[in-house]
Amino acid sequence: MSELKLDFQDTATAFADLTDRELKEKYRLFKMLNSPLLNSLGTWSTKFALSVGLPVEGIIKRTIFEQFCGGETIEECEKTVERLAASGIGAILDYSIEGRSSEQDFDRTKDEIIRTVERAKDDPRIPFAVFKVTGIAPLGTLERLSGKKKLDAKSQTKCEHLQSRVNEICEFAYKVGQPIFIDAEDSWIQDAIDRLATDMMEKYNLEGPIVYNTLQLYRTDRLQHLKDARREAKANGYVYAVKLVRGAYMEKERERAAEKGYPSPIHPDKRATDRDYNAAVEYCLEHIDDVSFVAGTHNEETTEYLVRRMDELGLANDHPRVHFSQLYGMGDNLSYVLGKHGYNVSKYVPYGPVRDVVPYLVRRAEENSSAAGHISRELEMLGREKKRRGLS
Repeated sequence: MSELKLDFQDTATAFADLTDRELKEKYRLFKMLNSPLLNSLGTWSTKFALSVGLPVEGIIKRTIFEQFCGGETIEECEKTVERLAASGIGAILDYSIEGRSSEQDFDRTKDEIIRTVERAKDDPRIPFAVFKVTGIAPLGTLERLSGKKKLDAKSQTKCEHLQSRVNEICEFAYKVGQPIFIDAEDSWIQDAIDRLATDMMEKYNLEGPIVYNTLQLYRTDRLQHLKDARREAKANGYVYAVKLVRGAYMEKERERAAEKGYPSPIHPDKRATDRDYNAAVEYCLEHIDDVSFVAGTHNEETTEYLVRRMDELGLANDHPRVHFSQLYGMGDNLSYVLGKHGYNVSKYVPYGPVRDVVPYLVRRAEENSSAAGHISRELEMLGREKKRRGLS
């Protein structure tokens, strides 16, 4: 398959499974998200309405929740799983609950993550499971572990609980043969997450890729980390598995670095991030016998680059160690065209009770508004498809 045959501007394919009504609704929503003023007013009013108990959950569910989430429960996500599978796209069920703090909450979240692994096993429509370590552990514990600070007895107990939860999830994934991502988070807690991910790979990736770490290539140190981690895995006899993303916390990272007086861990511009991302893709391809990787990207140029390099290297479109991934409700021009041509591609499908998922949705809206031109590009393609269909 030649890269030239893939047209990522093919809006007819990108939005083929949207009815005219759904297309117009999505266009209206993205138009609002594309306006910084409306976006910020919308996110502020949503947070305020929920904080004072106004009955807005129904409105949220019918609008932004419906666009970016699969449902409130695993069972409610089934329609989305089916719909994506019909276009050759996998679903990754992502329990998107944030901001919990009690041990009981962490245990409940851990149990729900295991349920997503159970649901995914033996279902080729759900190629991966996923979890965030902050969903099952206190932020302070992760900060202390990343800072290599001495732990008191209470922190040590919390650390042991964290390690136990992560191991329980990954051990279950290993037993049922279900690959699982450990998502990347803020740089000041990432070191602890990297070490946990490495421990899990050492235990469960001996026969093949089960546990995947996630690297944010907008960080200046991640390309070298990828190389070091791959060499360490090879030396110790396990498969290195990784999801490559650009990163989602740029402004927060820079603000914290300025506030605390340390060099920003983030590349100074998008060009440097793109350079490292493509270099990471190339490195994984060069070492495909040792690495299994997922290109988590909404970037058209990167996607074209990876498709072209696979073709040049003679790798099959559905090579088991090369996957693409985008977020549900975003990047459909990439997902649907890749799915149409038989590439391994999947969508992150967040789910959870509307009220509990709002922090995720607000963060997604804020990230999208700050991502240079991303929403504008989505809106432009939606507009072109509306015009193609003759819709006003």
